[in-house]
Amino acid sequence: MHSFSLLFVIFNFWRLILERDVMEYDVVVVGGGPAGLSTAIKFAQENKKNNTDFSICLLEKGSEIGAHILSGNVFQPTALDELIPDWKNLNAPLNVPVKKDKLKFLFEKFSLSIPAFVMPPMNNHGNYVISLGNLCRWLAEQAENLGVEIFPGFPASQIVYENEKVVGVITGDMGISANGEKKHNFEPGIEIRAKKTIFAEGCRGHLGKEIINKYNLDEDKDPQHYGIGFKEVWKLSKDKYEPGLVVHTNGWPTAFDTPSGSYFYHGENGEAYIGYVIPLDYKNPHLSPFDEFQKWKTHPTIKNMLEGGERLSYGARALIKGGLQSLPKMDFPGGLLVGDNAGTLNFSKIKGSHTAMKSGILAGEHIYAQLSSDIKSDISFDTLIKESWLYDELYKSRNFGPFFHKYGALIGAFFNAIDQFIFRGKLPFTLNHKTPDYACLKKSDDMPKILYPKPDGVYSFDKLSSVYLSNTNHEEDQPCHLQLKDSSVPININLPMYDEPAQRYCPAGVYEVVEKNGVNEFVINAQNCVHCKTCDIKDPSQNIKWVTPEGPGGPNYPNM
Repeated sequence: MHSFSLLFVIFNFWRLILERDVMEYDVVVVGGGPAGLSTAIKFAQENKKNNTDFSICLLEKGSEIGAHILSGNVFQPTALDELIPDWKNLNAPLNVPVKKDKLKFLFEKFSLSIPAFVMPPMNNHGNYVISLGNLCRWLAEQAENLGVEIFPGFPASQIVYENEKVVGVITGDMGISANGEKKHNFEPGIEIRAKKTIFAEGCRGHLGKEIINKYNLDEDKDPQHYGIGFKEVWKLSKDKYEPGLVVHTNGWPTAFDTPSGSYFYHGENGEAYIGYVIPLDYKNPHLSPFDEFQKWKTHPTIKNMLEGGERLSYGARALIKGGLQSLPKMDFPGGLLVGDNAGTLNFSKIKGSHTAMKSGILAGEHIYAQLSSDIKSDISFDTLIKESWLYDELYKSRNFGPFFHKYGALIGAFFNAIDQFIFRGKLPFTLNHKTPDYACLKKSDDMPKILYPKPDGVYSFDKLSSVYLSNTNHEEDQPCHLQLKDSSVPININLPMYDEPAQRYCPAGVYEVVEKNGVNEFVINAQNCVHCKTCDIKDPSQNIKWVTPEGPGGPNYPNM
């Protein structure tokens, strides 16, 4: 009896130490990008309009709103006009209207101009060259003014279920050492419970991925498809700067079976936003997306625009591009998926901010109707999506990606021009792309090796100096957030079969194969991670799982 009492005391002592704080809200939004912020704002607007007092909070894993936001970005204001019609009077950071579109197809030594009218989705009249990170910071101000509680630096790391229903999330524990022990500053994560949980984590959100799998939301859909997008901000020389100029290119340097594209946007303050997008269904394991981007900048056409300029910042992020055929159900017990956590990007426009915002607007209205027992709540969220202009856009661009995958850069572009210019996206058939991106990779012995030129330090650069410009930082003594399901796979399977492609597809130098005492070892430099999620997508063995690191770790993009 005495020993039982002692055990009982010990049990209750540890329960008190480890017990999490619990916070309760009516709605919790996970993710402070355009979709999550639009959800929160629309919900709060409905709250204010109807004089109700439903509570809502938003969790953001970055150190501040906008810190992890990376996008081109030519912004289409359609959804912003709906959400905040007087955004101009409220000084939204949309200051550079697009004045001119240019399309070019690059060959190794020269380029061909393509009439912009043959690709209607690339017409950017009425759009703006912006920093999406700065727009999100402004949206956060609007949300807070409406009573939304925003918590940056608090990544949601776990989902709370009850009776197969989502009832909230748990934020990440703080103060855990790399070997899993509690440090002196240990703080358990907070359990945040809500009647509705909205996942707006962006592309390949790790909780959204769990939700899709748990509830089979992608049943009967094509597998989701992705690209890796790079971005650099450059200060241009005065004679090269043309505010409002938007340039897109296809072609060189990637092979024709890897239809990649670039952007070169002249923004404000003499700056240009430049970048490169490579589809992650590429075949050659020797391909290095980062080096393809650096090589692109040495093309005579691009080099001429950058001459005399200075590189200011760098970042990389996976983007979701499966479109309509890959779009999962977005409604599940206890919550919703919105934005690129589901895959609402319009790939033919290379734009996803306006569609993400529209999904958030619909989500805010929908969950408010449900909580207030409005009759509209009988309509499913997926039905609302299907009845909106968001769905119409995705329908018209549904063949864009599959055409490129099936026919390559040159012929794919030809068929897409026919689809978009002549048929306006309404061809009487729908193409599919049934192979997951990771399964498209061929064995290294079957594919040609690619030799990349040494960076010149003027136009092209190495990975580590680039990561430095992303202001990436992680607490060093913490569990690795890049988890291997089987630690033997990189050396025993991926290295002999694919020359371990993680060394090349990672844009931040996270993964290395090093030789120690005659034995190959797989090294993970997790502190370099810019949270692009490419490893979670492209690893051919599907052996890498990305989870949230401690606290506000990751990049700190000031103007992306």
